[in-house]
Amino acid sequence: MIKEKLFADFPAVSAKAWKQKIQADLKGADYNDTLIWESPEGIKVKPFYTADDLGENFMNTSSSVSSWLVGQHILVTDSIEANQKAIKSLKSGAESLIFTLTTSDLKPQEILKDIDINSISMHFQFQFLSVAYIKDLLSCTDSAKGNIYFHIDILGNFCRTGNWFTDFKSDHAALKEILKESANTPTLSIDVSLYQNAGANRTQQLAYAMGHASEYLNFLNEEKLLHPDLKVSFKMAVDGNYFFEIAKLRALRMLWKTIAAEFGISADCHILACPTSRNKTIYDYNVNLLRTTTECMSAILGGADTVYNLSYDAVYHKDNEFGERIARNQLLILKGESYFDKTSNPSDGTYYIEVLSQQLAENALHIFKQIEQGDGFLKQLKAHNIQRKIKESALKQQISYDSGDEVLVGSNKYLNEMDKMKQELEKNPFKKNNLRKTIIEPIMETRLSESSEKIRLDHE
Repeated sequence: MIKEKLFADFPAVSAKAWKQKIQADLKGADYNDTLIWESPEGIKVKPFYTADDLGENFMNTSSSVSSWLVGQHILVTDSIEANQKAIKSLKSGAESLIFTLTTSDLKPQEILKDIDINSISMHFQFQFLSVAYIKDLLSCTDSAKGNIYFHIDILGNFCRTGNWFTDFKSDHAALKEILKESANTPTLSIDVSLYQNAGANRTQQLAYAMGHASEYLNFLNEEKLLHPDLKVSFKMAVDGNYFFEIAKLRALRMLWKTIAAEFGISADCHILACPTSRNKTIYDYNVNLLRTTTECMSAILGGADTVYNLSYDAVYHKDNEFGERIARNQLLILKGESYFDKTSNPSDGTYYIEVLSQQLAENALHIFKQIEQGDGFLKQLKAHNIQRKIKESALKQQISYDSGDEVLVGSNKYLNEMDKMKQELEKNPFKKNNLRKTIIEPIMETRLSESSEKIRLDHE
């Protein structure tokens, strides 16, 4: 009764009435020119949204994720050191371990020593392709009750390096054998972070993610390895456009469900998310703390299953305990002090985010269909069409940064002229051009502030 009276006191206001009120408050200024802006993806963003904007063809973009895990990334160059770091991270609050394995000489038994593989989630990313190593690792994780993920992405390596690990035929033969051996372990992974960090806009990232995944699904279909419970992982990078990034992850899950259904797959995907490196800077580096915080928030609200953070000094410092502890504590504060684990799918029903998710998904699906009509993602890579599109998007972003329209505080606006960084660089923070023969032009990750940082370093 009280609820009915409350709603009676506040009658519904139509979208038309809202727009008329806004138009009156503008005092003659044009509504479209003043309040509507267009995103790099071509989406016209309005000043307000109502249920009417969802439309008749609205599809619920619910992330369907009720919880998320605090991840700790560990670059493994030494098995024993990685094990010690993993154990310490778990004691310090990490709930999931993301190991990046650099060489097949590393020993799985040493990496996993004294780690309860049944109580935590673990991800293994590989910078090499070895069936023998995978078998060895499987023997160490076979007793685990789920939550073990192998990130095998031969196409992602092809995009990143311009070459296969060995060659097309050998890589796919190895992938086939690995999939047969790891039938109970999620193995296929799509590294979408590469496209984001190279400058692709959001619809491109989503479309390329689906094109990338489609290559694998078609291969599995031909090899009769498809099954309804196939679980695919997507590694996503998240930038600072808060609401758009929430919508991007929701759109990814919706697109995956749509495309997976065409292949008879009913299992949801697993999203592993981390902040982008594209907007990180070496000058005024503490601002990176603020950037990564909002980016992790977007990942959580967008429905990522596992989130790991990027250290504020990751661009110019080698891995160090202080930076990693701060990065992990940012996530722990979001989970333990900011109640980001108390509500399931908190962005559901938010008109603005729901509409953005729908529009990003629709635009990405259009690009994906064009890729498929062009004989698929791999064919478009070999024709350098994907690389060209990403470079065009990256150039627009760079022009926006150079002109000051795209603001990175401390780098192209509100600079601290007294800030000196030349003596702080423990590693090269700039894009490396390794001159080598490649099959295709590799997709290169770049940071927006690189050119301006080089100038500042030269004048220190």
